[in-house]
Amino acid sequence: MVGSRVLVTGGAGYVGAVLVPKLLARGHRVTVLDLYIFGDQVLKAASGHPGLRQVKGDIRDRRLLERELQGVDAVIHLACISNDPSFELNPELGKSINYDAFLPLVQISKDKGVRRFIYASSSSVYGIKEEDNVTEDLPLKPLTDYSKYKALCEEVLLKAQAPGFTSVILRPATVCGYSPRLRLDLAVNILTNLAVNTGRITVFGGAQKRPNIHIEDVTDLYVQSIEWPDERIDGQIFNAGYENHTVSQLAEMVAGVVGRERVDIMTTPTDDHRSYHISSERIKRMLGFEPCHSVEEAVRDLTAAYRRGWIPNAMTDKRYYNIKTMLEAKL
Repeated sequence: MVGSRVLVTGGAGYVGAVLVPKLLARGHRVTVLDLYIFGDQVLKAASGHPGLRQVKGDIRDRRLLERELQGVDAVIHLACISNDPSFELNPELGKSINYDAFLPLVQISKDKGVRRFIYASSSSVYGIKEEDNVTEDLPLKPLTDYSKYKALCEEVLLKAQAPGFTSVILRPATVCGYSPRLRLDLAVNILTNLAVNTGRITVFGGAQKRPNIHIEDVTDLYVQSIEWPDERIDGQIFNAGYENHTVSQLAEMVAGVVGRERVDIMTTPTDDHRSYHISSERIKRMLGFEPCHSVEEAVRDLTAAYRRGWIPNAMTDKRYYNIKTMLEAKL
């Protein structure tokens, strides 16, 4: 599907800001549908591209969906209230965006002749597992409303499968690395921010494993998901992780990149003992997809961005933190 007309919901978000220029570079025509609460300049570098349309709007607006899905070949659905703390800030809002809006989005996509629907789910749908490797075959046991509605959306999409409507569900690990719409409320990014700007990292617990994937790898995966043949991905579910490190290991990596002599690591007890190892063998075996960017690379990219002045006021600017921005926007 090279040269497709692609609608990216949430395309002005953390992942979308890296993904959209890649889609354009591959020759796709892209429509971004987003509320742009993190600023109208997120996609500034691509704003003059003739293949890009930016639509400021709400995915809960059915009439808007009917208009913007006309003539679209593929949907990459990124838009959501991201992660547990953001969702818990306003559960009713979270449900309305993450789940209630998903049903009409899928149905209208089918009605308008969309041929491919790529859903960004989450590895959090598994909950806590005793297994050493969390694979796609294990039952889902979501622990929070955020992950519960992610899982329910997967069910909706699988039930919507039909000839000519190819769907694929991706369950990414926690994303890390630099983006023009940067988030500093994600594990590796948090640790790097603290190391660079305070010289101190506090580790809560430390033995818990946390899977991560570099933003360059996850966006490459979405691009590939547009281009793989239907028969290889239709109705499939894939984990998308790379490295499964403990929180203590992540802290040591960050300190090593930023400068171990300049960073103190403090460890304190925690009640949060969630620990899991996401297996991404299935996507490697079936599609040949294997991430190639490391956590250390994400830390180096972020550190370089700080030193170039690309991340001003990192400790205080609301735009780097989802909850602070949502509160200010009065969503």
